[in-house]
Amino acid sequence: MNNFFPSTGILPCNKPPQKTSFSLVAALRKKTGVKKIGHAGTLDPFASGVMILLIGREFTRQADQFLMQDKEYEATVQLGTQTTTYDPEGEVVFQTDLVPTLCQIEAALTHFQGEILQTPPMFSAKKIGGKKLYKLARKGIEIERPKVIVKLQITLLSYAYPLLKLHITCSKGTYIRALAHDIGAHLGTGAHLQALIRLRSGPYTLKDCIDGNLLYNDT
Repeated sequence: MNNFFPSTGILPCNKPPQKTSFSLVAALRKKTGVKKIGHAGTLDPFASGVMILLIGREFTRQADQFLMQDKEYEATVQLGTQTTTYDPEGEVVFQTDLVPTLCQIEAALTHFQGEILQTPPMFSAKKIGGKKLYKLARKGIEIERPKVIVKLQITLLSYAYPLLKLHITCSKGTYIRALAHDIGAHLGTGAHLQALIRLRSGPYTLKDCIDGNLLYNDT
């Protein structure tokens, strides 16, 4: 047991890329000896950034209030390549050498500002009819998913084909992978989310976080 980590409370953590959200929780359980540990929103393995870890029953009960809060991201979208999972871990299903202009990019982004309807991706933990979508997707099954209202504020940070870097503030339930896919569909180029950093979750930013790599150290 490591006394550096609290045995109860809220621990904002900067999740390293290539680590699963569950592995972060498991590592903290090992460090603290506390079994009742949860989180307030997962990140895909390839992504990094703010994950709120909740230690102890008093705080795991607060997970829903954090899940309801806005989040902020820096996203890198790769144009010209569409994948099954809408991210770099999926199989390529479409490619094109069509190169949109900066004006076309800026015009496309106007369609994803404010309140929009978004279709959750098949490769997600969202449940429909009691079944997690990703389990169906792994079997090659695709079902109709009800569109969800989400709220977005997107700022273009840079564009150097094929990479599009965006700053995104969004409401709960937003899938950034789906946003990348939809931008590619709108442009006719196809696209997937190449990289993602969660900059903020509710009131907590990267400046508030401990380095998640510390959880995996034996010392």
